Amino acid sequence: MIAKIVKILLFALLFLLSAGISAYMALTFIIKSGDTVIVPDLTGKDLVYSLEILTDLGLNTKVSGSEYNEIIPKNHIIFQDPEPGSEIKKDRDVRIAISKGPQTIVMPNLEGLSIQQARIIAEENGLCQGKLSVAHSKTFEKDMVIAQSPLPGKAVTRDSCIDILLSSGIQPAQYMMPDVTGMTLDETIRILESLNLIIGDIQSTYDAGKPINRIISQNPLPGYLVIENSIANLVINREPGSKSRTLINESGGVHLFRFKLEIGLMRKRIQIDVNCFGLTVDLIDHYAKPGEEIWTLIPRNLDATLFLYQDNELIKTEVFDTW
Repeated sequence: MIAKIVKILLFALLFLLSAGISAYMALTFIIKSGDTVIVPDLTGKDLVYSLEILTDLGLNTKVSGSEYNEIIPKNHIIFQDPEPGSEIKKDRDVRIAISKGPQTIVMPNLEGLSIQQARIIAEENGLCQGKLSVAHSKTFEKDMVIAQSPLPGKAVTRDSCIDILLSSGIQPAQYMMPDVTGMTLDETIRILESLNLIIGDIQSTYDAGKPINRIISQNPLPGYLVIENSIANLVINREPGSKSRTLINESGGVHLFRFKLEIGLMRKRIQIDVNCFGLTVDLIDHYAKPGEEIWTLIPRNLDATLFLYQDNELIKTEVFDTW
């Protein structure tokens, strides 16, 4: 009877020991499997995709370098360590090498692109900007690429430089500077504006031997070659103390200029510009009602010239000086 009880106890002990060992092994496996991952195959995969995969697996990414590769595209993985299928613990490093793409590429076509776009494309292809030349063009807008060297489609190595011919826009028209001496200021302004020349400094002086209120000096001189948008400076002969008859009030340190539109049915676009210190400033630019009176103030301590335009046509000029 005792022997039988001993046998039962031994069997029970063996059962409990076996169950304990099995439970321990199972728990160890679960813990181990939770701390380890299988390294995926990243070769040929996009860099951003690879970073996302490794991050999701709890692994760290270390870039060990980059090199040219004729098969694997730029910014794709060409090497990894540990190898695919390896079992490693989480929070371990996976070292990767990145492809810089083929060493030899086809030269991109930059013609017709802006210089900013051309530089971006060149940089993306590992190319640098070489000599930059500029020329006028009727076909290409300003700052657009007219031509390039090497030509598009040619096989070149990365790090090559591209020489670029850049457009500076349409060549400005050229004129012979007209002789405006002896003309009134109104006549002179109309002629210069018809040639797209910019009115620069307008000065007043007095020469008793020359006609009053006429141009007596100009720069550039008559016959000089000028291009549109060049600046023309003028000197007008005015008698000391002369004042504009359109001034109605000179108190308070200012001149008051007044202009009244004719009675009619349509609004008129009125523009008033003032030239002083060689610069032209827009004072008024709006559509005025028929019969409306326009007022503007000119500082008395400035030599200034006022231009009045009605529907883009110069209809009046007034010279204000400090005499």
